[in-house]
Amino acid sequence: MSYSNTSSSPSYSGGRRHKICMVSDFFYPRLGGVEMHLWSLSQNLLRLGHKVIVVTHSYKDRMGVRYMTNGLKVYYIPLPFVEDFIPFLQNSTDQLSMPTFQAWLPLFRNILIRENISIVHAHQCVSAMTHASLMHAQSMGYYTVYTDHSLFGLNDFPGIHLNKLLKFTLTGVDNSICVSHTCRENLVLRASLDPKKVAVIPNAVDTNKFVPDMRVRNGIKSNIINIVVISRLVYRKGIDLLVDIIPNVCEQVPNVNFIIGGDGPKRLIIEEMIEKYELYNRVELLGQLPHDKVRGVLVKGHIFLNCSLTESFCIAILEAASCGLYIVSTSVGGIPEILPNDMVTFAERTSAISLTNAVLNSLNVIHRINPLEHHKRVKKMYHWRHVAERTVTVYDGLRRKRPLFFYERVLTMLKIGQYFGIISIIIIALDMMLLQVIDWIYPKSEIERAPDFPTKDYARNLKQIHLDDKIRKGNTKSIKK
Repeated sequence: MSYSNTSSSPSYSGGRRHKICMVSDFFYPRLGGVEMHLWSLSQNLLRLGHKVIVVTHSYKDRMGVRYMTNGLKVYYIPLPFVEDFIPFLQNSTDQLSMPTFQAWLPLFRNILIRENISIVHAHQCVSAMTHASLMHAQSMGYYTVYTDHSLFGLNDFPGIHLNKLLKFTLTGVDNSICVSHTCRENLVLRASLDPKKVAVIPNAVDTNKFVPDMRVRNGIKSNIINIVVISRLVYRKGIDLLVDIIPNVCEQVPNVNFIIGGDGPKRLIIEEMIEKYELYNRVELLGQLPHDKVRGVLVKGHIFLNCSLTESFCIAILEAASCGLYIVSTSVGGIPEILPNDMVTFAERTSAISLTNAVLNSLNVIHRINPLEHHKRVKKMYHWRHVAERTVTVYDGLRRKRPLFFYERVLTMLKIGQYFGIISIIIIALDMMLLQVIDWIYPKSEIERAPDFPTKDYARNLKQIHLDDKIRKGNTKSIKK
């Protein structure tokens, strides 16, 4: 039985109107790069006239169906967290849902049929929901797309097992997307994918929100330089390096202050550093920041410092550059791909000494920086509308005529390993048998269809939205034509 709905209807974006189900453990009210990517991409796909829903796990009392901006429909599924069963992993699992295998297949099937979905688009490999949803969607015959947001090793214990799981999940995926060329190379090696089926679509930033505030900038004392750090305070973000950098910089340059936004398990070592070196007046620790407060912190700074040990693409760097800050960062992962060399200084090595030298060298550059000019350059380079349009191009390229038969999936699974391939085949067989039982108990015809949002009235207004965009950009000549 085929579940996918490949029927097309016109949309103002110029092609088929797609009905997309975004799936990930990472979504609002959490804050981070994946969460912002999901939110911004979904909003811009809605503006292009496509239907988008998001499926994620519940957060405390946020459970069930919620509607967000522009009618974005979010299903918060009541799944248990890993830390509920393994308490000592509370600080390392980052609110990940417990792997459930086939347990949530009936509910996921109901959502896809009820919303008349045609494409399942899952994000981030550490999300258990991503692997389960892609497997179930392939069994039901839907088009599947996967987006990778992070870099992982090839020789460490977690990486080896995660990569093996990724091979199982992505073997039958129709297309994959990475946020940088470095991420693409990493994913192709980890999952043994055909490079032709992996696209590169970078993240972006809402430059209409992240705008320099010259009144705040000019209100800062002329001899004071503020260095801003906004990040989750975890090991991967290089917080252990940060606690060595701050005392060294403060000792050598008396007019430099630090503003740190974010929270996490490494906050304690920052507080200990402040107390040890008596930097109460030089370091401001803000704690967790709602995303709508980030811009208010960035406009107070002159330099944005990023100490990440690994990073596929750092949206925080784009946000800071859009607010007119000069960037100092480690040269890891896809970060060197983000900005031109004259907008950023890279540390030669991932060490506290190298980063300290990079910060000290950047102090001689910032007096030549024009924040408004920085903002204009970022605005030309990055826009979420472009990301959405390129993602739609990937959707339009999904041309599989029919779902894979079971024997075809068996043949592909045998390629991922002699023993793990057999285990994968057993899991897929159980998935498809359970699906047949569910079809018999609860037929597709008995599932009530949900009304689409945006409505046809909203779709008719899309042309006016595009005209408004042209007016905002000053392109009135094409409007008259």
